[in-house]
Amino acid sequence: MAAAVAAAAAAASLSRYNNNNNNNNNNSSTSATQNHHQLGLVVPPVMSRYESQKRRDWNTFGQYLKNHRPPLTLSRCSGAHVLEFLRYLDQFGKTKVHTENCPFFGHPNPPAPCPCPLKQAWGSLDALIGRLRAAFEENGGQPETNPFGVRAVRLYLREVRDAQAKARGIGYDKKKRTRKPHVTTDSEACGSTSI
Repeated sequence: MAAAVAAAAAAASLSRYNNNNNNNNNNSSTSATQNHHQLGLVVPPVMSRYESQKRRDWNTFGQYLKNHRPPLTLSRCSGAHVLEFLRYLDQFGKTKVHTENCPFFGHPNPPAPCPCPLKQAWGSLDALIGRLRAAFEENGGQPETNPFGVRAVRLYLREVRDAQAKARGIGYDKKKRTRKPHVTTDSEACGSTSI
């Protein structure tokens, strides 16, 4: 209880201190940072939505490795463990994926409910692997040993994408890059060269 009161008092004091200095100084962001350093407070940088999601995903994968039987260390983690993790995540999915036996297989908008399983959407898995791949290297892993970038994981993601598109009756076409038309100058069009 005393710690909570002390923390509240420190926050109120810091707030008054910042308000007084901000009134006297036009550069409020600089003075606030200076005030925090003068008071010995460390202010963590504000993370982007992507960075905070990447940290959450990394922590989730770390927890998965810790709970794995037998427990795994990151250095012993392979592409097979990543695939096992992705399959484990399917139980938390929210995307209905029709089986081939389902009467709604291949229908983008089924007219009635069916008992087909809910799975992770391909786009979610693809984004997750991208974030985990980046987090692995940011946490000291070598790109050559990154289990999130192995061929088996890429093939699994491709299979999931194709199976989900087929189950919904929607084809997946990779977006083609449009090339900018090359503008030719008069000298290029005539084939002449200048010396």
